[in-house]
Parts: sequence; C-alpha cells; structure tokens
Amino acid sequence: MRRAGAPRTVPQRKTILVVDDAEVIRTYLKSLLPMKGYDVLLAEDGLKAMELLNGGARPDVVVLDVMMPGIDGIETLRKIKQLLPEVPVIMLSVVGKAGTVVDAMNLGAADYINKPFEEEELEIALKKVLEIENLKGDRDDLRERLREVEARERTGFLWASDKMSRIKEILEQVSDADVTILIHGESGVGKEVVARTTHDLSNRRDARFVKVNCAALPEELLESELFGYERGAFTGASSRKAGKFEVASGGTMFLDEIGEMSPKLQAKLLQVLQDGEFSRLGGDTDVRVDVRVLAATNRNLEDMVRKGSFREDLYYRLNVVNVWIPPLRERREEIPVLVDHFRELYSAKYGRELRSISDRLMRGFLEYSWPGNVRELENMVKRIVVLQSEDAIAEEIFGATATAGRAPASAPAPAEAESEAAGSLAGPISLRDIGRKAARDAEREALKRVLYQTNWNRKKAARILEVSYKTLLQKIKECGLGE
Repeated sequence: MRRAGAPRTVPQRKTILVVDDAEVIRTYLKSLLPMKGYDVLLAEDGLKAMELLNGGARPDVVVLDVMMPGIDGIETLRKIKQLLPEVPVIMLSVVGKAGTVVDAMNLGAADYINKPFEEEELEIALKKVLEIENLKGDRDDLRERLREVEARERTGFLWASDKMSRIKEILEQVSDADVTILIHGESGVGKEVVARTTHDLSNRRDARFVKVNCAALPEELLESELFGYERGAFTGASSRKAGKFEVASGGTMFLDEIGEMSPKLQAKLLQVLQDGEFSRLGGDTDVRVDVRVLAATNRNLEDMVRKGSFREDLYYRLNVVNVWIPPLRERREEIPVLVDHFRELYSAKYGRELRSISDRLMRGFLEYSWPGNVRELENMVKRIVVLQSEDAIAEEIFGATATAGRAPASAPAPAEAESEAAGSLAGPISLRDIGRKAARDAEREALKRVLYQTNWNRKKAARILEVSYKTLLQKIKECGLGE
C-alpha cells in the first residue's frame, strides 16, 4: 500500500489485456507490446476475458475488439466496467461502425482505434490513457493531502483550554510509543480530533489515517468493511476486496463507536491486536498487517464488561492509555475561541462574511448546556453564517436556557395552537396542510430530543423510537439534523 503523501511510484511495466477473436491480431500484439515495454494477457473472446478478470487478473489497460462472436465487444465492455470501472478500455473498430463506437464511448471506453491500425496509433493511444490514469492518481493524492491539511487546520483551535492542553501533553508523551489508546467522552466533544492529533504526532504520520464508524454499519457489512472479503464470499462478491485494516497497514486505524461492535467482531479485532493478522471474509489464509489502533466511545465500557456485552480481554487490550475528553459545558472558556474559528472557517467556505457574533448571543452560548458539545456549536455557527442571521439560533439558545431546570410549559389551547400554525404559513392553506406541518415539527423535535438524550447513539435512538436503523437515518436527513 503506497503511503499517503508519498511520491507516486509508477511500475516499470504495465499490463495490457488484448481481447480479439482474430488470432493474427493476438499474435501480432503478443510480439509487439513486450518490445514497447508492456506485459501482455490474451483472450480470444469476451467470455475468456471475463474469466481472466474474475480470476484476479488486473490489467492496466484493456484493448478490446468490437466485433466478436458470442459476447460482442459492447457487452464485454459493459461487464468490464461493472467489475473494474477504473480500468481504461481502448476499442478496436472497423471503419463504418461509427454508431457502435459512440455506444462504446457512452459506456466508458477511453479511446478507439480503427482497424487496420499502425503500431504508432496503438502506442499513442496506450500512452495517452496511461498518462490520464497517472494524472487521476496524482489528483486523488492531492485531494487526500488537502483533506489532511484541512483536518489539521480545523483541529488547531481545540487546545485552547487548560483541560485540553493537558490532554495534548499526554498525546505528545505516548504518540510514538505505538500503544493502543481508548478515547472516551460524550458525542461531539472532539474524539476524532484527538485521534487525528495522535496520528499526526506519531512516527506513522506519513502513512494512512483510516476511520471506521462501528455504529454506522450492520454487523455483516462492518465485518467486510474492516477485514475485506474474497471473491465468492457472498452474493455480489465478484472479486477480492481489501478491508480497511489492509488499507491502513503502516498507519493508524481509528475505530469510532467501538462499544457498538458485536461480540463476533470483537473476537476478530482481538486477534488483530494480539497477532497482527486476520482472515478476510470467506478466506482461509491469514493476512498480516502493521496497524496502530485507536478506539473511541461515548459508552461506559467498564459497565458493558460487567454486563457481558463487551469482552474483558479486548477492553484491556484497547485501554493501554485512557484519554477522557470533558464535555464543552465543563470547558466553557473555549467557546469564544471555537465560535471565532467556525465563523472564519464557514465565512471563507461559503463566501458569506460574518464579522462577529453579538455580545447577547455570546452570553447565551456561555450559559447554554451544549448537549451536542462542539459539534452542536459548529452547526449553530454554520447556520448563522449561511443564513446571515442570528435570529433562529438565538430563539433556540435563549428558549433552552430559559426553560432549563423547570418543567415544560403547558401546551397552548387548541385554538391558540391552530392560530399559531396558521399564522406561520403565508397565503391560503388547508387544515390538512396545517396538520402535516405540525406533525413534521413535532417529529423533528422528538427526534432531536432523543438524539441528544442518547448522545447521538443512533442504534439506541432507533430502539427508543421503535423504528429501524435505516428509517432513523432517513428521518435525520429529512429533518436536517445531520451531524
């Protein structure tokens, strides 16, 4: 695995798969291409080509004839793009088949050459598509490096308080020790920031930092995401796929929401921590990796160990160094610094300058309880920048501050409620629409309350609300409550 940020190394020889039913073409290219510095794979038809690809062959370019018996070139191209969408395909077409060429280009062919062709034509086409692929790789590298730089810039503000400064001192002491670290705290306090900082301070800083949210996927999908799978491991597994542990080898793996991992996967993770190896889903051979594991949770793992829902041996393997991040309400001195940071960040991102937050709203921020912690503050500042108004946020903050510590106010009389609902809607509106709007508002408030109550533990929230996990995610999106 090439490390992030490292110079791109291009293999000395690229592999070309030639798919053509004409033996004379295959023989000609089998002798020509090696002289031009390429390795060659040959297939006499589409079926043979797909056999090679499904069997693990990974050419850098496919040269594919349009006119072939059985599965023709267009259908073979479609199958290749389904299996290996990133592999460029050059079509070989006879003159007069312009419509077929258009179909091929629409399906994703990179180029085409008319038969009969000169060797210079093929050489130019190969160099062109390989150069484009190299540029794509360089672009992807640059994007990844820019994301890492942005992440570092976004996290520099977090160490403004004495409590967070002490945490950073601990990270500086243990970052190069290569031990596992268990980071815990409420949802939104900055656990990922602490994990990324640990990686950036370590001797693995030039390698990959890979994050997996253990609560975001069902058990079966999480296993294949972490450990990969072999071809045929399940329906749709048409080729081998490397898991995140393989992708992170040499670098750092950050397992967020580790408390949501099933007992079966806990056992497999324990094997990785103990032996540095695992088997892919559907595989019978071990894969060795060199990965530092950081884990985070907003749950009480010690309590889970006592109840038997989390493995004790895994807990002690993860908890070599324990870092607890206090909630934002216990480090309020950071709030002005955080507000300024997010204001500048989103003003630049959305091109909407916001010079400052009013003193009144800042006082409200300092008194607010912040159940969603730093993430909630970030979202509020983002909304102020986008809307160019503090009104909606001020209503939320001062309403929450005013009602904190006392019972909810009694509901308005039906007539008052109907009047308020009608007053908030401009123009003619039916009673049915008023009812729908009231239901949507009530659903959003109930969803928001349960998410904060569970510290954004979506699985727990879905259980409380008695809906499926998928339905909960859809409702969060519909209500605009994304983190």
